[in-house]
Amino acid sequence: MKILAVNAGSSSLKFQLLVMPEEKEIVSGQVERIGWDDAIITFKLNGEKIKETFQILNHKYAVELVIQGLLKHKAIESLEEIKGVGHRVVQGGEIFKTSVIITDEVVEQIRSLNDLAPLHNPANITGIEAFRKALPNIPQVAVFDTTFHQTMTEDAYLYAAPYEWYEKYHVRKYGFHGTSHQFVSERCAEILGKKEHKIIVAHLGNGASICAVKNGKSVDTSMGLTPLEGIPMGTRSGNIDPAVLMLIAGKEDKTIGEVIDDLNKKSGYLGVSGFSNDSRDIIDGMNRGDYRATLAHKIQVKRILDYIGSYYVYMGGLDAICFTAGIGENAPEIRRDVIKGMEVLGVKLDEVENEKRGERMISTKDSKVKAFIIPTNEEVMLARETVRLSK
Repeated sequence: MKILAVNAGSSSLKFQLLVMPEEKEIVSGQVERIGWDDAIITFKLNGEKIKETFQILNHKYAVELVIQGLLKHKAIESLEEIKGVGHRVVQGGEIFKTSVIITDEVVEQIRSLNDLAPLHNPANITGIEAFRKALPNIPQVAVFDTTFHQTMTEDAYLYAAPYEWYEKYHVRKYGFHGTSHQFVSERCAEILGKKEHKIIVAHLGNGASICAVKNGKSVDTSMGLTPLEGIPMGTRSGNIDPAVLMLIAGKEDKTIGEVIDDLNKKSGYLGVSGFSNDSRDIIDGMNRGDYRATLAHKIQVKRILDYIGSYYVYMGGLDAICFTAGIGENAPEIRRDVIKGMEVLGVKLDEVENEKRGERMISTKDSKVKAFIIPTNEEVMLARETVRLSK
């Protein structure tokens, strides 16, 4: 059966059509700059990339172009071939403990969580509504970034803040990148051949998070109420003393909201280096001796190691660490420095394997803790959940 996996952002729409249960990709692509006169739609199929420019002012038209493109490029002969659509939704709050078939009620429940993810959930809903109108007669499934982390216990997900904040406003750690952490940890457990395992997944991209997985369940993760908490990222600060907000608001004559915006969009790699949020630029800067680029790299590596050490103690040991996502899969310098920092835990880096790409073990055979590159595939997780619930 053919399943369409969808990830709708505020001005973008990523998609992938897969044959299930074989998990074979037929076509993938994205629509960029939705809301602009020069929006771009890209299809990748049969080893070819097809790119076109349109005026795409809303998600409804973007979805129409995606469906027309699937037919035009012969990815499907008719719409009846699509048996389900899986939608990524960032925030499921405490309402959604697992993926669900989308109904009008579910859409309204997702909408009720907009305060917890104001940048993401409204965009996810827009994509859902557009596809429900375009393909009204097939099951559509919401898969939440947060559900994999619903197995965390209170000591891991609660903040040491007034308990009434949790009772009244559901202030707690939710965690994100759940579909990625689940996919990678399940693949790692398969490689290890162990049902009982202790795995740390480092999802390192422009957005980045660390997750501790014990026996297939998330027990802790670095992102919190929002994706701002945790390690430094491309433009996000990660953890910071909350008192900084009031200090900078006063000094710079800004609102708290504006300072938080700076922490989301002008911090991390970009804020420390002063010139880029792209890890490739940061590495290039390091190689030419740029002090602040080197500092940005060192700060992130140090913070990653902070979480790894904490999770090692919390789980009572560690079998493997996995690197995934854009930086985790493609930046050997990051992997090298993180693993070298973990040597005290018995990890030994295979320098040759670390320079390669694709799924592989990058620790030596005698390494006490194994290290892997495992490419993530969030679209496959969306498709798996869609098949499971569609049945």
